[in-house]
Amino acid sequence: MRELIVAIDGPSGAGKSTLSRRLAKELGYVNINTGALYRTVALAATRKMVDLTDEAALGRLAREIIIEFVRPETGERVIFDGEDVSEAIRTPEISCLTSRISAYPEVRRALNELQRKLGSQGGVVLEGRDIGTVVFPQAEVKFFLSASAEERGRRRNDELKARGILVELEKTIAAVEARDAADSAREHAPLTQAADAMVIDSTAMSIEEVLQKMVTVVQQRRRLAGLAEPVMELGR
Repeated sequence: MRELIVAIDGPSGAGKSTLSRRLAKELGYVNINTGALYRTVALAATRKMVDLTDEAALGRLAREIIIEFVRPETGERVIFDGEDVSEAIRTPEISCLTSRISAYPEVRRALNELQRKLGSQGGVVLEGRDIGTVVFPQAEVKFFLSASAEERGRRRNDELKARGILVELEKTIAAVEARDAADSAREHAPLTQAADAMVIDSTAMSIEEVLQKMVTVVQQRRRLAGLAEPVMELGR
């Protein structure tokens, strides 16, 4: 029997990337950072000067570019065209562009196909905004992470400061709220919570508290699936 598929959805700044990475490491699963896929396409579009209103061209770009995830001792890194773009894809400008291009069906279809290919064998953790509803509705474990816009804005602001990017907190919160509105209102694959997802509001919780709750849920599901032996860390 294959290992489980774990889907983590939620709005921007809810901690999906950090928790998917930590959860995958804890379980010995592979972490597929779907948000990084979209961000990298946005970065590639700006570098290759692709018209951001040309859906067909963006869809072709999403199918053609090669994105790699590597995990050296320093942590998970995103490689595009042989370059580490882990920091470049996390700027406020790329965040805004990502929300725009992710609304295009052609782009979503291309990256959904890639995600399904990467995760079909199980033993994976995927995070995004429609993993449990569109990409892997059959995922055995689904989480929906949430937190107040103010808390998510504060976390995002702290993250930017740590990278030397200074932005007023009020502007960061406003950007989070704008991203929420765009993601929820878009016509194709809007941000929605799967009916069978476990909702975790992390506003007043630490990363460690949320992680422990998620690990417990996954291990319970593994036992129900007949996968009673603990998964060993594989060092991916």
